[in-house]
Amino acid sequence: MDKQSLLDLLRHDARESVDDIARQLGADADAVAAALEELEDDGVIRGYQAVVDWDRVDEERVRAQVEVDVELDRETGYEQIARRIARFPEVATLRLVSGDYDFFIEVEGDSMHDVSNFVSERIAPIPEVTKTVTHFVMDSYKEEGIELGDGDDDDRLSVSP
Repeated sequence: MDKQSLLDLLRHDARESVDDIARQLGADADAVAAALEELEDDGVIRGYQAVVDWDRVDEERVRAQVEVDVELDRETGYEQIARRIARFPEVATLRLVSGDYDFFIEVEGDSMHDVSNFVSERIAPIPEVTKTVTHFVMDSYKEEGIELGDGDDDDRLSVSP
């Protein structure tokens, strides 16, 4: 069985049953279950999550994208800094990136104040951090390949000859 095809199906809809996945792959359900277990045990599949459109939820959720510059020394590398930052529950995503800054962090909190305080009181004081730039997310249109909103937002006027 092609594990890449299995992973592609799971990324599209991780709620499908093993039988449905097996049918789509033309494979035996027991083989699919065994492959899933192996992928989970090997750490390839790290979890299953829902893509949430927070605009449709009554409680406010604030997200920000934070650029972080660091200065490395002989004893400290990117891995050590990343492990320190990743431990914070406010950190939803942490990536080492190329370009004008070193780390990209997506932070979540209950308010802009909470996110701002987290960055200024927990991230900025890390000794290797030299600069942070915080961008608050104003709206989201697509998450994990899934378009958000009701899809009926076409405000263009029709054109007649």
